[in-house]
Amino acid sequence: MAELRRILLGGAPTFVEVVGDELVAADGRRVSEDAAHHLPPTDPTKILCVHLNHVSRVKEFQVGLPPAPTYFHKPVSALNSHRGEVVRPRRCRYLNYEGEVVIVIGRPCRNISPEEAAGYIAGYTIGNDYGLHDFRDTDAGSMLRVKGSDTLAPVGPALVTDWDFRGKSIRTLVNGEVRQDGSTDEMTWDMHYLVADLARTITLLPGDLIFSGTPANSRSVEPGDVVTVEVEGLGSLTNTIVEGPVAIREDVGAQPSESEEVLSTAQGGDWEFRGIRPPRRG
Repeated sequence: MAELRRILLGGAPTFVEVVGDELVAADGRRVSEDAAHHLPPTDPTKILCVHLNHVSRVKEFQVGLPPAPTYFHKPVSALNSHRGEVVRPRRCRYLNYEGEVVIVIGRPCRNISPEEAAGYIAGYTIGNDYGLHDFRDTDAGSMLRVKGSDTLAPVGPALVTDWDFRGKSIRTLVNGEVRQDGSTDEMTWDMHYLVADLARTITLLPGDLIFSGTPANSRSVEPGDVVTVEVEGLGSLTNTIVEGPVAIREDVGAQPSESEEVLSTAQGGDWEFRGIRPPRRG
């Protein structure tokens, strides 16, 4: 396996290799890992995400899966990196973590079988698919602001090649306490299937990212919390939650809400499971 990181070195994005506690560029420049300014390991044209996929998450929601995966889109402006700050805007309360494995596309990909997909994957990284559920009532169909607001797509710290995704643990910790504890073996659709499914109608390009789903127990975090996602063989992705200095404007658009659906999705309540209306996935 090779572990490649992308950092800001001398003012320019630079790929580096991990050598002990140092990151080493191809020209020999070195920086300590602790001092490095990390960037996302790729520069994607798109960020695609699967809804429910992990069995533990399905059981938590007490819903049935559709016959095939469903997806949503995070804009590239949501991209963030290892040790980056994740912003919860003022007047919002329900920002949830979702630790995930992220697929990184390596070459143009269109109309392939699951058996061919491995040849189009550059490697894997870690992602945290943050959701701002205050907007769930208004953007439940598209998930645009829920999942696509600025800073809500941290990925990193590295692109790891030749990593076997099978049987790997996924954990999310908040301030050192384990909150999510799952495995890639509980994914209903594996990495190769997701790539082939999306590539039926969407051309995937080098650097594109596919978030592959999260285990159970996504919950809200607060400004000051430090959230770390650990994936066996991929390392650790850490971010700090901060409160945005600017409040959500009140003079335009739908406002943050606290409906039963918002509360149950963000805090793990049972509103979605009472049969009042079909649950929305995310």
